[in-house]
Amino acid sequence: MGHAEYEHFASGFFDRADENDDAIFYEPVRLVQHIDDAAIAGVGELYAELDITGDVLDLMSSWISHFETTPDRLALLGMNEAELRANPQASEIVVHDLNADPSLPWPDDHFDDVVCAMSVDYLTRPLEVFEDVARVLRPGGRFVCTFSNRCFPTKAIRGWLAASDSLRGEIVATYFRLSGHWQEPTIDTRIRGGVTDPLYAVWATVLGSSNEESDT
Repeated sequence: MGHAEYEHFASGFFDRADENDDAIFYEPVRLVQHIDDAAIAGVGELYAELDITGDVLDLMSSWISHFETTPDRLALLGMNEAELRANPQASEIVVHDLNADPSLPWPDDHFDDVVCAMSVDYLTRPLEVFEDVARVLRPGGRFVCTFSNRCFPTKAIRGWLAASDSLRGEIVATYFRLSGHWQEPTIDTRIRGGVTDPLYAVWATVLGSSNEESDT
Protein backbone atom coordinates (compact mmCIF):
# COMPACT_ATOMS: atom_id res chain seq x y z
CA MET A 1 0.00 0.00 0.00
CA GLY A 2 1.30 3.44 -0.90
CA HIS A 3 -0.17 5.42 2.01
CA ALA A 4 2.39 5.67 4.84
CA GLU A 5 -0.30 5.65 7.54
CA TYR A 6 -1.16 2.02 6.75
CA GLU A 7 1.78 1.09 8.96
CA HIS A 8 -0.59 1.66 11.90
CA PHE A 9 -2.50 -1.50 10.95
CA ALA A 10 -1.37 -5.09 11.50
CA SER A 11 0.00 -7.08 8.59
CA GLY A 12 -2.86 -8.66 6.64
CA PHE A 13 -5.49 -6.32 8.12
CA PHE A 14 -6.82 -5.40 4.67
CA ASP A 15 -6.56 -8.89 3.16
CA ARG A 16 -9.73 -10.78 2.21
CA ALA A 17 -10.64 -14.44 1.83
CA ASP A 18 -11.69 -13.75 -1.76
CA GLU A 19 -9.08 -11.65 -3.54
CA ASN A 20 -10.54 -12.25 -6.99
CA ASP A 21 -11.75 -9.25 -9.05
CA ASP A 22 -14.58 -7.57 -7.15
CA ALA A 23 -16.43 -7.01 -10.43
CA ILE A 24 -16.96 -10.77 -10.68
CA PHE A 25 -18.44 -11.01 -7.18
CA TYR A 26 -20.77 -8.04 -7.65
CA GLU A 27 -21.92 -8.98 -11.15
CA PRO A 28 -25.08 -10.89 -9.99
CA VAL A 29 -28.00 -8.55 -9.25
CA ARG A 30 -28.92 -8.73 -5.56
CA LEU A 31 -32.14 -6.77 -4.92
CA VAL A 32 -32.25 -7.82 -1.27
CA GLN A 33 -32.18 -6.04 2.07
CA HIS A 34 -28.82 -6.43 3.81
CA ILE A 35 -30.22 -5.29 7.17
CA ASP A 36 -33.70 -5.62 8.69
CA ASP A 37 -36.47 -3.03 8.58
CA ALA A 38 -35.66 -1.53 11.98
CA ALA A 39 -32.02 -0.96 11.06
CA ILE A 40 -33.01 0.50 7.68
CA ALA A 41 -35.33 2.90 9.48
CA GLY A 42 -32.51 3.75 11.87
CA VAL A 43 -30.27 4.83 9.00
CA GLY A 44 -33.04 7.04 7.62
CA GLU A 45 -33.64 8.56 11.04
CA LEU A 46 -29.94 9.41 11.38
CA TYR A 47 -29.88 11.08 7.96
CA ALA A 48 -32.94 13.12 8.98
CA GLU A 49 -31.37 14.10 12.32
CA LEU A 50 -28.24 15.30 10.52
CA ASP A 51 -30.37 17.13 7.94
CA ILE A 52 -28.75 15.47 4.94
CA THR A 53 -30.93 17.02 2.26
CA GLY A 54 -28.90 18.82 -0.42
CA ASP A 55 -26.43 17.48 -2.99
CA VAL A 56 -25.52 14.07 -1.62
CA LEU A 57 -23.28 11.19 -2.71
CA ASP A 58 -24.23 7.66 -1.64
CA LEU A 59 -20.97 5.74 -1.74
CA MET A 60 -20.80 1.98 -2.48
CA SER A 61 -24.53 2.12 -3.03
CA SER A 62 -27.18 -0.26 -4.37
CA TRP A 63 -30.92 -0.25 -5.01
CA ILE A 64 -31.90 1.35 -1.67
CA SER A 65 -30.43 4.49 -0.09
CA HIS A 66 -32.38 4.58 3.19
CA PHE A 67 -33.40 8.26 3.07
CA GLU A 68 -36.81 9.09 4.57
CA THR A 69 -36.97 12.08 2.21
CA THR A 70 -34.99 12.06 -1.02
CA PRO A 71 -32.22 14.70 -1.06
CA ASP A 72 -32.31 17.49 -3.64
CA ARG A 73 -29.81 15.53 -5.72
CA LEU A 74 -28.59 12.03 -4.94
CA ALA A 75 -25.62 10.59 -6.82
CA LEU A 76 -24.90 6.88 -6.42
CA LEU A 77 -21.55 5.16 -6.80
CA GLY A 78 -21.58 1.38 -6.76
CA MET A 79 -20.52 -1.84 -8.45
CA ASN A 80 -23.71 -3.13 -10.10
CA GLU A 81 -25.42 -0.96 -12.73
CA ALA A 82 -28.76 -2.79 -12.58
CA GLU A 83 -28.96 -2.35 -8.81
CA LEU A 84 -28.12 1.35 -9.06
CA ARG A 85 -30.73 1.89 -11.80
CA ALA A 86 -33.34 0.23 -9.58
CA ASN A 87 -32.81 2.85 -6.86
CA PRO A 88 -35.87 5.17 -7.00
CA GLN A 89 -34.08 8.02 -5.19
CA ALA A 90 -31.13 8.31 -7.58
CA SER A 91 -30.60 11.31 -9.83
CA GLU A 92 -27.17 10.13 -11.07
CA ILE A 93 -25.38 6.77 -11.07
CA VAL A 94 -21.72 5.87 -11.54
CA VAL A 95 -20.34 2.32 -11.71
CA HIS A 96 -16.92 2.42 -10.07
CA ASP A 97 -14.72 0.07 -8.02
CA LEU A 98 -13.10 2.00 -5.17
CA ASN A 99 -10.77 -0.87 -4.32
CA ALA A 100 -9.34 -0.72 -7.84
CA ASP A 101 -9.33 3.09 -7.98
CA PRO A 102 -10.04 5.01 -4.74
CA SER A 103 -10.45 8.37 -6.50
CA LEU A 104 -13.95 9.75 -7.00
CA PRO A 105 -15.02 10.92 -10.49
CA TRP A 106 -16.28 14.34 -9.38
CA PRO A 107 -14.60 17.75 -9.03
CA ASP A 108 -13.65 19.46 -5.78
CA ASP A 109 -16.38 20.90 -3.53
CA HIS A 110 -19.14 19.06 -5.37
CA PHE A 111 -21.33 17.59 -2.59
CA ASP A 112 -22.91 18.86 0.61
CA ASP A 113 -22.65 15.45 2.32
CA VAL A 114 -21.48 11.92 1.56
CA VAL A 115 -22.95 8.74 3.06
CA CYS A 116 -21.86 5.11 3.02
CA ALA A 117 -24.23 2.45 4.36
CA MET A 118 -23.22 -1.15 5.14
CA SER A 119 -20.14 -1.03 2.92
CA VAL A 120 -17.16 0.53 4.71
CA ASP A 121 -16.04 -2.97 5.76
CA TYR A 122 -15.22 -3.83 2.13
CA LEU A 123 -12.73 -1.02 1.54
CA THR A 124 -9.16 -2.24 1.04
CA ARG A 125 -7.76 1.29 0.53
CA PRO A 126 -9.90 3.31 2.96
CA LEU A 127 -7.43 6.10 3.69
CA GLU A 128 -7.26 7.13 0.05
CA VAL A 129 -11.05 6.92 -0.22
CA PHE A 130 -11.58 9.04 2.90
CA GLU A 131 -9.08 11.60 1.58
CA ASP A 132 -10.92 11.88 -1.71
CA VAL A 133 -14.31 12.12 0.00
CA ALA A 134 -12.94 15.18 1.82
CA ARG A 135 -11.91 16.64 -1.53
CA VAL A 136 -15.38 16.40 -3.10
CA LEU A 137 -17.15 17.82 -0.03
CA ARG A 138 -18.11 21.47 0.28
CA PRO A 139 -17.32 23.44 3.47
CA GLY A 140 -19.38 22.03 6.33
CA GLY A 141 -19.75 18.70 4.57
CA ARG A 142 -19.90 15.44 6.48
CA PHE A 143 -19.06 11.84 5.68
CA VAL A 144 -21.49 9.48 7.43
CA CYS A 145 -20.72 5.75 7.62
CA THR A 146 -23.24 3.28 9.01
CA PHE A 147 -22.82 -0.45 9.51
CA SER A 148 -24.30 -3.47 11.25
CA ASN A 149 -22.95 -6.95 12.01
CA ARG A 150 -23.90 -8.33 8.60
CA CYS A 151 -21.59 -8.56 5.60
CA PHE A 152 -20.31 -10.75 2.78
CA PRO A 153 -17.54 -12.39 4.84
CA THR A 154 -15.38 -13.40 1.88
CA LYS A 155 -15.18 -9.75 0.72
CA ALA A 156 -14.92 -7.98 4.09
CA ILE A 157 -11.37 -7.23 5.20
CA ARG A 158 -9.87 -9.59 7.78
CA GLY A 159 -9.32 -6.83 10.32
CA TRP A 160 -13.03 -6.06 10.30
CA LEU A 161 -14.07 -9.69 10.68
CA ALA A 162 -11.73 -10.14 13.65
CA ALA A 163 -13.05 -7.06 15.49
CA SER A 164 -15.97 -6.72 17.90
CA ASP A 165 -18.88 -4.46 16.99
CA SER A 166 -17.64 -1.71 19.30
CA LEU A 167 -14.09 -1.95 17.95
CA ARG A 168 -15.40 -1.60 14.39
CA GLY A 169 -16.53 1.91 15.22
CA GLU A 170 -12.99 2.69 16.31
CA ILE A 171 -11.66 1.25 13.04
CA VAL A 172 -13.77 3.70 11.02
CA ALA A 173 -12.83 6.56 13.34
CA THR A 174 -9.18 5.66 12.76
CA TYR A 175 -9.72 5.94 9.00
CA PHE A 176 -10.91 9.51 9.54
CA ARG A 177 -7.98 10.38 11.82
CA LEU A 178 -5.24 8.84 9.70
CA SER A 179 -6.50 10.13 6.36
CA GLY A 180 -6.43 13.71 7.62
CA HIS A 181 -8.79 16.49 6.51
CA TRP A 182 -11.40 15.66 9.19
CA GLN A 183 -12.54 16.95 12.54
CA GLU A 184 -12.67 14.42 15.38
CA PRO A 185 -15.26 11.79 14.38
CA THR A 186 -18.43 10.93 16.26
CA ILE A 187 -19.06 7.26 17.08
CA ASP A 188 -22.70 6.41 17.81
CA THR A 189 -24.49 3.17 18.67
CA ARG A 190 -27.90 3.65 17.06
CA ILE A 191 -29.46 0.25 17.79
CA ARG A 192 -27.95 -2.24 20.21
CA GLY A 193 -29.49 -5.26 18.54
CA GLY A 194 -31.19 -8.25 20.13
CA VAL A 195 -34.57 -8.57 18.45
CA THR A 196 -33.33 -6.47 15.54
CA ASP A 197 -30.05 -5.94 13.73
CA PRO A 198 -27.61 -3.64 15.54
CA LEU A 199 -26.74 -0.34 13.89
CA TYR A 200 -23.66 1.78 14.36
CA ALA A 201 -22.65 5.11 12.84
CA VAL A 202 -19.41 7.05 12.55
CA TRP A 203 -19.23 10.47 10.94
CA ALA A 204 -17.03 13.56 10.76
CA THR A 205 -17.06 17.04 9.25
CA VAL A 206 -14.39 18.05 6.77
CA LEU A 207 -11.65 20.31 8.16
CA GLY A 208 -11.50 23.94 7.17
CA SER A 209 -15.28 24.20 7.13
CA SER A 210 -17.63 26.70 8.71
CA ASN A 211 -18.64 23.98 11.23
CA GLU A 212 -15.10 23.52 12.49
CA GLU A 213 -14.71 24.34 16.18
CA SER A 214 -12.10 26.91 17.11
CA ASP A 215 -9.06 25.81 19.11
CA THR A 216 -9.23 29.00 21.17
